[in-house]
Amino acid sequence: MSTVLDDGPFFHGTKADLRVGDLLTAGFRSNYRPEIVMNHIYFTALVGGAGLAAELAAGDGAPRVYAVEPTGEFENDPNVTDKKFPGNPTRSYRSTEPVRVTSEITDWPRLSPDELQAWRDRLAVMRADERDEIIN
Repeated sequence: MSTVLDDGPFFHGTKADLRVGDLLTAGFRSNYRPEIVMNHIYFTALVGGAGLAAELAAGDGAPRVYAVEPTGEFENDPNVTDKKFPGNPTRSYRSTEPVRVTSEITDWPRLSPDELQAWRDRLAVMRADERDEIIN
């Protein structure tokens, strides 16, 4: 595991309707490459980053952001740390261990429809670019 210099709080964005105490686990399809089943659960220390993930998540439910706590070791997300951004400015992490929902965040910053479409367009380009692999 790489050194993690973040004490949180941590957040996870999804379209799942969860309750306090629920555990989020690995083993689900990637929102960014749906053909890949993920070996990790991802979370961030930036509520806006979790909001973006919630907006882009697969499914028909409402986007939701949850405060979460790791139940085990975690590491910097190698998909963004030093691969796309020097260091870890997105404060993104992943774990093979579950994260526990501690509360729902209802006042997270929302994207405008134009901003959301721009992100969807970026994801479409990323999916088409076979060089942009997910480190699973």
